[in-house]
Amino acid sequence: MESRRAELEDEYRTALIAALTVTASGKWGLFGHNDDRSARASAAPVIAQLSEIAEAIDTLRERLAMPPFPLHQEFLGARGKVSAHAVGEPKQARAWLDRLGAAAD
Repeated sequence: MESRRAELEDEYRTALIAALTVTASGKWGLFGHNDDRSARASAAPVIAQLSEIAEAIDTLRERLAMPPFPLHQEFLGARGKVSAHAVGEPKQARAWLDRLGAAAD
């Protein structure tokens, strides 16, 4: 179970970095900062994939008596409406990539 949990966490991180890289290049929607239905619809499959992986991770973590997967909780907490003075999604994605030690293209 432990090795499967580690594999899923790596899979999640890889998928998140791929999505962040797209967002850092200028595609909005991943963080859901605005009401653009097209951007939200475009990001929906990525959000669903990340949530599905995180759910599997949390199931394994619960069986292993570990706390919930923090990276997904942090990502979900970063999504949603922001003030007009907040940084844009591409800049936010670059900051996440820096934090995760991944390079933005």
